[in-house]
Amino acid sequence: MAAAVSFSRVRALPTWSNSVSGSGDSSYSVVAMSRRRSSARPLRSPARMMGNVNAGKGLFAPLVVVARNIIGRKRFNQLRGKAIALHSQVITEFCKTIGADSKQRQGLIRLAKKNGEKLGFLA
Repeated sequence: MAAAVSFSRVRALPTWSNSVSGSGDSSYSVVAMSRRRSSARPLRSPARMMGNVNAGKGLFAPLVVVARNIIGRKRFNQLRGKAIALHSQVITEFCKTIGADSKQRQGLIRLAKKNGEKLGFLA
């Protein structure tokens, strides 16, 4: 295992003879590392929030937005959570009835979420 010592643009690595012979000699070869930095593009993309890619789209999105504005965001999210939990229970009972395993059940729940996003229920 080679240890690397990093300086601003130069990285010093142990030489091949040191790593093969295992000697404790501290001679290092210096390898220049070239870095291309573009001021037009950041090195790291900004953190993205999880959200609905279809926010504001879908057949039911306007209705969902109006309902959220009328009853308030906190109460709306509570009701939405209860509806999602109830729907998941219905899917689970359906899977028990037809004899589907848990992997298939999870697939159906994910499919229901994707369909809800596309229809605008998660706007």
